[in-house]
Amino acid sequence: MERIITIDLFGESYRFETDSNPEKAKKIADFLLEEVTNAENEAAKKMPEVAKITILIIAALNIANQNIELKTEHSDIIKRISDRSSELIEMMDGISL
Repeated sequence: MERIITIDLFGESYRFETDSNPEKAKKIADFLLEEVTNAENEAAKKMPEVAKITILIIAALNIANQNIELKTEHSDIIKRISDRSSELIEMMDGISL
């Protein structure tokens, strides 16, 4: 079921179709708006006039960075779980009943 979500950026409204449920789509839109606001505030400290596209690129890079960090952490956790599971299996195999 397709739904329409509206995102207000830089005083303009943008409408997108989404297949996500409304709550998830709103969380995603809110996250994007938060990242854009953070990027805009940080950029404003360094340059008084910042192009909208620059702010969007900064926000996108920040989101991409968070995504890469999460993927790395996830991979590390999976590796540790796998290693520990192997150790436990070896220990259990060594126990005679």
